[in-house]
Amino acid sequence: MSYRAGFDVGGTFTDFVVYDDATGKSHIGKTMTTPDDPTRGVMTGLRQLLERLGISFADLTQALHATTLATNAILERSGSQTALVTTKGFRDVLQIGRQRRNDLYNIFVDRVAPIIDRELIWEVAERINASGDIVTPLDENEARRVAEEIAARGVRSVAVCFLHAYQNSKHEEMMKDVLADAVGGAFVSISSQISPRYREYERANTTSVNAYLMPTIHEYLGKLEGLLSQAGYGGDLYIMQSNGGIMTAKEAAKFPVRLIESGPAAGALMAARYGAMVSQPNVIAFDMGGTTAKVTLIDDGDPLVTDQLEVDRVNAREGSGLVLNAPSVDLVEIGAGGGSIAQVADGTLKVGPQSASSVPGPACYGRGGTRPTVTDANLVLGYLDANYFLGGEMPLDSEAARSAIAEHVGKPLDLDVTEAAWGIYEVVTQNMALATQVVSVGRGKDPRDYTFISFGGAGPLHGARLARLLGCNTFLSPAGAGATSAFGLIMSEPLFNLSQTRVMRLAKFEPQIVSALFQKMEDDARALLLGTKVAGNWQFAYRADMKFVGQGHELNVLLGSEAKAAQNPDEMRQSFLSLYRETYGHAPDNLPVEVTSWRLSARCRVPAMRFERCDAKAYDVHKAKRTTRPAYFPEAGGFIDTPVYDRYRLGAGHTIMGPAIIEERESTVVVLPGDHATIDEFGNLNVELSYDETKSLSAAKRDHKVEQREAQLV
Repeated sequence: MSYRAGFDVGGTFTDFVVYDDATGKSHIGKTMTTPDDPTRGVMTGLRQLLERLGISFADLTQALHATTLATNAILERSGSQTALVTTKGFRDVLQIGRQRRNDLYNIFVDRVAPIIDRELIWEVAERINASGDIVTPLDENEARRVAEEIAARGVRSVAVCFLHAYQNSKHEEMMKDVLADAVGGAFVSISSQISPRYREYERANTTSVNAYLMPTIHEYLGKLEGLLSQAGYGGDLYIMQSNGGIMTAKEAAKFPVRLIESGPAAGALMAARYGAMVSQPNVIAFDMGGTTAKVTLIDDGDPLVTDQLEVDRVNAREGSGLVLNAPSVDLVEIGAGGGSIAQVADGTLKVGPQSASSVPGPACYGRGGTRPTVTDANLVLGYLDANYFLGGEMPLDSEAARSAIAEHVGKPLDLDVTEAAWGIYEVVTQNMALATQVVSVGRGKDPRDYTFISFGGAGPLHGARLARLLGCNTFLSPAGAGATSAFGLIMSEPLFNLSQTRVMRLAKFEPQIVSALFQKMEDDARALLLGTKVAGNWQFAYRADMKFVGQGHELNVLLGSEAKAAQNPDEMRQSFLSLYRETYGHAPDNLPVEVTSWRLSARCRVPAMRFERCDAKAYDVHKAKRTTRPAYFPEAGGFIDTPVYDRYRLGAGHTIMGPAIIEERESTVVVLPGDHATIDEFGNLNVELSYDETKSLSAAKRDHKVEQREAQLV
């Protein structure tokens, strides 16, 4: 027997998938997240799923984990008290940040607060220049004094970021040793290991966030590893990184800044795989869970990636958050989930970003929540079955949902409960449409050219409406949509991104230096890949950050799959010019070009995850219809009797005309009037969106207002 388990801890639910390598069968589980101690929910849910399958922890050959713990620690500022030691004269780098304003004409513009308070930042006399030469030796007496002051404050974790340490790490390493002697059991992060790249603000920010997260992540992963071992699991625990690759828990505890988009990255990987299944390489991946919604663009089968991750944005504005040198799937995340709280402020209905989470949860959960949420609205509108939530394991309280919506939304806006619920649904859907435009139109991409894939526990409820707002032609809801990120863990591979700043003009190319840089990165990458103990084929990709001399930003240029690709400056220049033309439409060929950073991506390719095929002959579409219930479709006049189908009884080739509701244990799909849904050979629901027979959400609302206005005039 050979089983692999993937588990993704979200803000409201924890999802599980156990995959049988021998048969290709997958088994899904879901349980409430336990925010006070996420390991409790993980172990409870995993144990229940394994018992249901009749296997034990000892039968697992691999355990793969994605978590929101790092993200939540930043957003909630619940990490450990952290100090920063920096070069004398650079104490205010975190406070100053960058000159860029995220809201150009707002004189009261807000910026996210630095992760470390100014009173916990110390300076030490030392100086290394941009070439790596020591100008001022580290003052060791001052270093010891600073370390003793930090120890006296009871600080557990320390970040060290000295000027130009990416060129010469000697002073940072000396400071790390001094801190280790003075601060018992201290967690120390040095920038030359965490982010060996230039630009002081981003490097200091990245190192500080890593230090801020280290105690929390170290304790959490250590506890989870111990519990898995006690239960009988004998392998390593693997953690999903923001870049879409896995690494061991021991490595993750050293570099927790790489885990911030852990869960969303796994979902994006799986969405790319679903797109490949239906021969659609260009995909908008929409993941809506209980707390947040994440949107990722997939071009030519691969999720877009970024070398800089921005977290904790103010009002979702780009440039308002913490900018980190952490390779990540390029996504937008907003506070729009099933648990997002609806409220009326200044006469306006707002949904999110505050969430009811799993404790106390939406009003309909019956766990003490009294505020109306998106889930409550979906229940009132008839999209959810109160007796079939989580397959019937978690009945919902419809009256509690209606009361919460009526009290907190209906009464302040003078709306009946249905109008208030529809308002909540409409507002959150519009919010998500705006977020989707950030990663599509904002990147110069037309969403009409993409297939819309919706997953997560709440995603399929809103997918068709959202896809119509964006102008997409097709909407896909995969089988087991509520556990898509957990599926993504099962198909993940070890992946490491290494980088090193060394500014060099191509006209003055120094092949020996470049060769030595890549050789060092190759050695480090091989050690990391060996440390995962995952068998597969290693693949390296060599890249360089390049720009015209004098420009402020670079393009990340793929040089090739072998180190020799970085030894020909003429070919490097042509690769840069080609990418520049593709990005900006033109490229001057008479300007000098320089490289700022050199990069290496190292991946271990493993056999692809297989998927079961569903045979239409094994299913009877007539028996798939479970019942009918009233569901709200304003374009059809309001509540109409809508057929409800059991997704587990639908086979390949079966078709359903909207309106319809298709239920499975972890999620529910709403098919709109006029839309045409088909089950493919893998059990995925492919929906052709109809713009002729029905109108989009915004168009329906606009026409309704026009009709009202005309009636008033008459």
